[in-house]
Amino acid sequence: MISDLEIELATLADAVMIAEMSRAEIEYGLPWGWTAPRVLRMLHDPEVNVAVVRRAGRFAAFGIMKYGDERAHLMLFAVHAEHRRAGVGSALLAWLEDVARVAGVAKITAEARLDNADGISFYRTHGYTERARVTRMYHGLVDGVRLEKRLRDDEA
Repeated sequence: MISDLEIELATLADAVMIAEMSRAEIEYGLPWGWTAPRVLRMLHDPEVNVAVVRRAGRFAAFGIMKYGDERAHLMLFAVHAEHRRAGVGSALLAWLEDVARVAGVAKITAEARLDNADGISFYRTHGYTERARVTRMYHGLVDGVRLEKRLRDDEA
């Protein structure tokens, strides 16, 4: 485990950092959809966890996951460039997946831009499989890929 890593639920004060990171790391070249007000709505949604990672006290990553009875959807996930390939994303993803397991979730779905080869590789490394490629998935401009990970074998 990374000794200087803290994973916790986001606070209202984190909403702006999450939104800005989404715009810079995920939504570049697209209309900005994950604004601070939208992130704030997620913070108040009882079916959603918004988790953040601080490393040595600095904001390093975030993940937003919506939980259903049998499925969870990783809505948004990003690691700041200076913290990539250091285990930060893996630790955060494991935390979110553990919450899903405890909640009885059978499957987690996620999406990624098709031009995000590193992100797709990250998910594959963590047991996610590609389910579909979608042309112009994001705002009719950027192709995407849908991924999933089964947490239980009994889910159809």
